[in-house]
Amino acid sequence: MSFQAYLDTIEAKTGLTPRQLLELATARGFGPDTKAGPIIEWLKEDYGLGRGHAMAMVHVITKGDRIDARHVGSGGSHADASDRLWLDGKASMPADW
Repeated sequence: MSFQAYLDTIEAKTGLTPRQLLELATARGFGPDTKAGPIIEWLKEDYGLGRGHAMAMVHVITKGDRIDARHVGSGGSHADASDRLWLDGKASMPADW
């Protein structure tokens, strides 16, 4: 599953866009220096997210909307079309994203 597909599924499961979750995480004090454990625990307890989906949000919370270029068009299990992740919701994603 691509990183973007993880984020789209998170939105479907929680009803919140990745950007909204990022804002909630920031309000809780989570950021670039936060370890994965507390973020995973929060996402599991409050939103029922499993580890894989939570780790996608850990990446966004701690590293932002960029992914390593090696995943772009790689054909691998985490292949994405872009090195940027769309955080504003699946419905608002431009067709050429």
